[in-house]
This record gives sequence, structure tokens and C-alpha cells, in this order.
Amino acid sequence: MKETARIKPVHRAKVGIYTVGLKAYWPQFPGLRERIIEYVDYIEKRLEPYAEIYNYGLVDCSDEGHKAGEWFKKNDVDLVFCHTGTYVSSDAVLPVHQICDAPAIILNLQPTTQVNYARTSTGEWLAHCGACPVPEISNAFNRAHIPFRVISGLLGLDYTPEISVTNENTVDRPEAKKAYKEMIEWCRAAGVKRTLRNSRFGFLGSNFHGMLDMYSDYTLLQAQAGIHVEIIEMCDLNERMKGITEEEIRDKLDEIYDMFQISGDSQADPIARKPTEEQLHWSANVAVAQEKLVKDYNLDALVYYYHSVPGNPYQDLQGGFIVGHSLLTANGIPCAGEGDIKTGIAMKICDTLDTGGSYCEIVTADYEDGTILLGHDGPFHIKISNGKPILRGMGLYHGKQGTGVSVEAKVMAGPVTMLGVTQTGEGKMKMIISEGVSTDAEIMQVGNTQTHVKFPVDIDTYYNNWFKHAPTHHCAMSVGHNAQLFAKVAEMLGCEYVIL
Repeated sequence: MKETARIKPVHRAKVGIYTVGLKAYWPQFPGLRERIIEYVDYIEKRLEPYAEIYNYGLVDCSDEGHKAGEWFKKNDVDLVFCHTGTYVSSDAVLPVHQICDAPAIILNLQPTTQVNYARTSTGEWLAHCGACPVPEISNAFNRAHIPFRVISGLLGLDYTPEISVTNENTVDRPEAKKAYKEMIEWCRAAGVKRTLRNSRFGFLGSNFHGMLDMYSDYTLLQAQAGIHVEIIEMCDLNERMKGITEEEIRDKLDEIYDMFQISGDSQADPIARKPTEEQLHWSANVAVAQEKLVKDYNLDALVYYYHSVPGNPYQDLQGGFIVGHSLLTANGIPCAGEGDIKTGIAMKICDTLDTGGSYCEIVTADYEDGTILLGHDGPFHIKISNGKPILRGMGLYHGKQGTGVSVEAKVMAGPVTMLGVTQTGEGKMKMIISEGVSTDAEIMQVGNTQTHVKFPVDIDTYYNNWFKHAPTHHCAMSVGHNAQLFAKVAEMLGCEYVIL
């Protein structure tokens, strides 16, 4: 993706990890205790780039389990990995997770692909029997109503410890790569939860009038996603238009010309014209104010819509929204139009994971190519653009008031994942996830973002599968195949989800 500077950094997850074993083993089998601690230290090093790791070390009895639980709770971890280094009785593990209620994941990671049958002693075997206590721990968790997940595979060492009598260098084995991919995804998903929990979403204006799917209960969204919603008025933005200097506008224009390609007149649509110098200057002026607003309110995302009435001074102000909101989105402040805060959350999830997250709705289908065009008028996530996005002057914004400059672009060709955040009849958030492939096909020259996406099923089947889950009519498009990653985010948030 294109490199741009984030206005605010994302939050790294705090991830706890510990290993387990039976205390009675240590005097019986010298070196076993140190060996499994070495294993968990190795896992810590592999995960350090993706989270802030809190490694407790060894839990080998119930008293130590209580201490570990208190330590993880004190450090406010988002997730706890329990590495089953060898057999342990479940009374040592259960207290950890009764005291610290962060999501629990058991790491069943065997150090070798095959023991050396001829040379393996009991002490050697115990270093490779991490799967042995997993059923017992699972049973205890289930009866204590503690949700858990298990990741099974190989430990993935890139060396063999001196104590070992077999080859433990499994770093290149697919079973190790798959296990670490899952662990890393959990770390990243936990980072999304922490980021949302510390996020301030600005809500500027109102919902698009009559779009019932857009309406949301901010309190429920805060309860479920952790976001704070700051209500912002158009006069708050208008206040920041005062005192803007020509130097600030010129700097913003330089940024605009660097990011965008300026269109000529559309050959097909008489309302899509080459932007005038006055339109670009006004968009830059508004963009300066938009950035000041975001910084003054310490926002992490912005959701907006303002309908206005003809002749209202704010009509001109909202007419300049799109360029500045696209620049903010590229700089880590996703901006969702039409007051769609649920899709704003979807965009923030995608952006936090560095997968983009461009605002979309169904545009039309191409039955000849077997693709669905997805896009929208309004802001675009420049970092995932297929080439430079185009700025077009718009003689009108269809269905809305005013005129201005809009973005015409498509997402880079390759794997993509759609993330929709909707609300169920019970008022709960639900995520709808689907993977596809974007293509570099022709799009309309109407000043809207549009991307052709081919899904694994035919168009009508996809439509019906998507519609039956009662989505909002917007969603976020991310680059890459991220279904399993998004599913982990949903689980971290305790949110219902479906992968189509």
C-alpha cells in the first residue's frame, strides 16, 4: 500500500503468555523445566513485533496460577496464550483465567515432527507431550463457562536445543507457519479491540434522512465496540474555517496534487467536469479546517452527513468535504459518509489492520464479466488505490445538495475482503465477511469510486447470500484475503459474524 503518515497511531495489543508443567516433574527430570521456559521465551520473541508481550513464565501449580491471573489482570492484557509445555493438572490453569477474563487461547505446539523413538527417555517424551493436558484443560474451561480456542501445530524453532535428542528445527514446516499465522492474527485482532476501546468517533451532522439502516444507538455501539461518539455540529467545522492562511491552503493544495490526478471533462456525463481552480482551492480550504477539527477533538474516525437547504452557507461547506475526508482516510482517520457509523467502524477495523477499508455500496453488476461493481460517491482510501485517484468536478451531488469535487478511483487489483457491520433485530452488532478478487476492468467516468469484484460464486448467488444477513447498504473494502483475521476481531469484540 502507499505510505502516508498517520495522524494518530494505532494501539498495540497487550498479550499475556505463560507455559505450564507439573511441579512434581522438575526434580524427577533435570532440564525439563528450563526447556519449556525456553520454548515460551521463543514464542514471545516471535510475537513481539505484533503486540506488547507480557510473559509470566511458568505456571506449575494452583498457587502459581492465582499469581499469574492477578499479574495478567494488573497489566490489563487483552488476550492470554497458555502454552502447554508438558502435562499439567488443570487446577493450575483454571485460576489464571478465572481471575483474568481476557480471551484464552491454548497453544498446543509440538517441538518436533517426530520423536527419536530409539533414544527418547521419559524426560525427553514429556517435552513433546503438550497435547496431553489440552483435553483436561478444555473440560475445566467448559465446566467453568470460560470460552477458549486451541491452536495446534509445530513450535517452529529455528534451532535444536542442546538437551534434545531429535531435530526441533521446524520453522519452515507448514504446521508451524499456520500456527504462527493464527497467533499473529489473534495479536492483531486484539490490537483492533484496544484501538476501538480508545477511539473517539466524531459524528458530524446527521444521518441521511430516511435511511433506516443507518440509524444506530450510540450507547449500544460504545457498549459493544468500546468507541466514544463525539457529536459535532457544522458550526464547529465552520469555526475552524476562520483564520486559515493562504500558506496553509497552498500546502494542502500541494498535498492534493501529490495524491490525485486532475480529470478532464467526462465524455459520458455532463455533470462530471474538470475541476475548476476555484473548486480545488475551496476543497483545500475545507480540508485544512477538517484536519484542524480532527486534531482539536482528538478524533480517530469521522462519520458525517449534512443535507442543508439551498442557499444555506453550510451547503458550500459540505460541498467541499470529499477531498479532505479522503486525505484524512489515507492518514488513518477513516471518514464514512451518510452518517453510517457502523460502516465507519468497519473502515476503522480495516485501517487499524493496515488493510485499507474503502467506503462501498453495490453500484451495479457486470453479468458479462461475472463481477459486481462496488463503490460510492465521497471519500476514498487512497492508500489502496489502483494508480492515482482522479478528482472530478461535480455539477451536482446526486440525491444531495450542492456541488464540488469528487473522487473517481478503484481499489488495486488482487485479493480483497468485504467487511460489513450491521445491527440485528436484537440491537447487536454483526459482521458480514466475504472474500473476492478485484479486477482492473473499465469503470464509469461519473466521479464515483468503483471497483469490479469477482466472488467465488455467481452474481445472483452472492447477492442472495449477502442480502439474507440483513446488511446495511454500505460496507468496507479491504485489500488481501482477511476473512479469518476479521473473524478473530469479531470474536475479540464478542460480536456475531458470518463468513460467506
